[in-house]
Amino acid sequence: MYVLVINCGSSSIKYKLYDAQTQLDRAQGLIERIGEPQARLVYRPNGHQIELSEKITDYEQGVRRIIELLTTEGDPPPLASVEDLVGLGHRVVHGGEAFRESVIVDADVLAAVENCCELAPLHNPANLAGIKAAQKIVPNRPHVGVFDTAFFQTMPPHAYTYAVPYEWYEQRRIRRYGFHGTSHRYVAAEAARLLGKPKPNLITLHLGNGCSMSCIQEGRAIDQTMGLTPLEGLVMGTRSGDIDPAIIFHMIQLGEDVAKIRATLEKKSGLLGVSGVSRDLRDIREAAEKGDQRAQLAIDVFAHRAKKYLGAFLAELGDCHAIVFTGGIGENAHWMRAKILAGLAPLGIEIDRHANEARRVGPEGPLRITTETSRTSAWVIPTDEELMIAQDTIRLVKPRARTESNTIG
Repeated sequence: MYVLVINCGSSSIKYKLYDAQTQLDRAQGLIERIGEPQARLVYRPNGHQIELSEKITDYEQGVRRIIELLTTEGDPPPLASVEDLVGLGHRVVHGGEAFRESVIVDADVLAAVENCCELAPLHNPANLAGIKAAQKIVPNRPHVGVFDTAFFQTMPPHAYTYAVPYEWYEQRRIRRYGFHGTSHRYVAAEAARLLGKPKPNLITLHLGNGCSMSCIQEGRAIDQTMGLTPLEGLVMGTRSGDIDPAIIFHMIQLGEDVAKIRATLEKKSGLLGVSGVSRDLRDIREAAEKGDQRAQLAIDVFAHRAKKYLGAFLAELGDCHAIVFTGGIGENAHWMRAKILAGLAPLGIEIDRHANEARRVGPEGPLRITTETSRTSAWVIPTDEELMIAQDTIRLVKPRARTESNTIG
């Protein structure tokens, strides 16, 4: 029996099929450019890859095509039929204050997700459309919603409240929510296993094109760098992270359009905006090594912001058991990890240069990058959000399956 994980973006669907017993993936792929004249389909069953180009008008057609591929392509196909599915797991970006954990989707859940569309207008409508499409195509299997924001619903009020009129929170839901929660939850669970501590104190850094950090006390998130939206916090690939909000008013006074300012802060800032080279840290480092001063400045700004939040979270925790790096940059840029952790030996964080520069990441699993005498250990732990969604789905659908089995006969 299998679990299908579906992640719908604004014009894309990523998917992954897991064996419900072994939790190993059997197939994966994506559909890009939904609604355009020609969509790109990538399908990888059993280590092979198939690329197709065809018209996919909407999410319903996209999900239907995914099911067709899973049941017809491959030798043999991963699925004999949809009857082999025990459930489907869906990534949902924003659950507001309605969801503290993953849930089986019903009419009330759909209504709550729709109610959060104004909080995540670029993501929740696509997530919602994907769930409804999948429910229509696979109606006789449970669907599970896994929320990026749920992990951070344990943040205390003093951490999520903005110092603005309280009515903004009461009437407009203006507060800090935090994102990347599925990734932070996954690596936190892995760190707990590695440390042998069921409820550790951790600082987790998800560093990629999108970047965020979480402060976790006794296994529960108590702070996060992202806020009402994913724009707050660390410097990212194209997002600015923290800025003085008065910059926006100043730019308006200078004649800039509000929509253009928003697009600039979200899509033309961050590493790209400072360096002028790329949003990809690898390209920026190459330019810096050739003497590009703006590229070097982008690297310095990125590391400075991460270190600043690291210090703040260390102060919040008081006693930190481990620091965890994940995401494309966190897992692969050993030199950036070293830059962020440099000079922290007085705080009990002593990096092991040789271990940090080892290439044992990705499929080879977690890597400790601090010395054995370091009071606080630091780790590289590859994230796996899809597996986390699959595990939540398996956990929620199994009791239901047992109940239905007991009812029959």
